[in-house]
Amino acid sequence: MQEPEEKKIALELLETEQAYVNRLHLLDQVFYTELMKEAKTGKTVPEEVVKMIFSNISSIYQFHAEFFLPELQKRMEDWNCNPRIGDVIQKLAPFLKMYGEYVKNFDKAVELITAWSEKSPPFQELIADIQKRKVCANLTLQHHMLEPVQRIPRYELLLKDYVRKLPPQSPDRGDAEKALEMIFMVAKHSNAAIAEMERLQNLWVVYQRLGLEDDIVDPSNELIKEGPIQKISTRSNSTSEKYLFLFNNMLLYCVPKVIQVGAEFQVHLRMDVEGMKVRELKDTEFPHTFLVSGKQRTLELQAR
Repeated sequence: MQEPEEKKIALELLETEQAYVNRLHLLDQVFYTELMKEAKTGKTVPEEVVKMIFSNISSIYQFHAEFFLPELQKRMEDWNCNPRIGDVIQKLAPFLKMYGEYVKNFDKAVELITAWSEKSPPFQELIADIQKRKVCANLTLQHHMLEPVQRIPRYELLLKDYVRKLPPQSPDRGDAEKALEMIFMVAKHSNAAIAEMERLQNLWVVYQRLGLEDDIVDPSNELIKEGPIQKISTRSNSTSEKYLFLFNNMLLYCVPKVIQVGAEFQVHLRMDVEGMKVRELKDTEFPHTFLVSGKQRTLELQAR
């Protein structure tokens, strides 16, 4: 007799989970543990760096090895009298939020591996030694580290498939649909965490370019646009190079610094966006000009 489609998918989930736990074991119990042991001797790399590379991989490994995989195995053994996995996955879903930290840290971790491999030959050698072992299957540490990043989307795909193949009257339908919704929310949470981190990183870079002025550094600000602009001086009928940063709440009118020590720009004027008006000017001598008038003052500017 042929296995029902939904059981095949449930078995695939179990098989991929088993392989995934092996991969997590390699990351946590082999790479992390051995690199940490070496770091403690003080010869290869600081302990802090190893911790930063592997983020919260130990918690992720323990959760899957000691909780989720055993629950899944037990359920598949009882499949004939209890054909369902939706409730088990519902228990799993909230814990997947742990992945937010790991996923957010991933790019930084890869950068650290590259940087320290160049800085510390013993560190590079130890990684190369571990990578030669059969368990690594000729793949690099970075390749293995990508696996947790890809795991949540994999759950989502398998569960979508599972729900699609369930017979309408299946006792697992309600639970499986709810589980899918929960996994979907976690995936969204993970993506949102990455987007927010990128936004803050980009914002910080802009603040550094502006010399970290106290009244400007605010994590809730959003950079909308930046770029060079010409300031028109009506008195001398000439233009001079300036630079604008437009945020959601303010426009920064800056002068590029000739000697760039610490900051790239000096803020000449800060204008509030609230109550600001922009009007295009029809000037034959200076095309693409516009007037920006705010509470603070009015500027006549020329775009490229």
